[in-house]
Amino acid sequence: MALPGTPETVGAIGADEIACMRSNAFLINIARGFVLVESELIKALQTGAIAGAMLDVFEKEPLPQDSPLWYLPNVIVTPHSAGFPENYAGRVFSVFADNIDRYLQGQPLKNVVNMSRGY
Repeated sequence: MALPGTPETVGAIGADEIACMRSNAFLINIARGFVLVESELIKALQTGAIAGAMLDVFEKEPLPQDSPLWYLPNVIVTPHSAGFPENYAGRVFSVFADNIDRYLQGQPLKNVVNMSRGY
């Protein structure tokens, strides 16, 4: 899952969507924690409705120590780190420097957030 965090995507993946997955499916969430209904995912993982999950984001962060997600053998938990590919800082600074030049020259900026869409 990789979708923006907006009011429209809160709880976008719940029981109905998980039920559409194959039993050998592996859900990966690198979006926002609140787009997935964790309680429904946990049920699916515990019953074997889906094979597993890799979660980099959670409804509550940090993930509470008593969350079943820590203890399920078919779950991989990562520390909200999926968004840092190789040379991430260098690429960010390159876009930043380019946008400074564009701003000073009165040109349109790159990667502008659309505030009405929320991303």
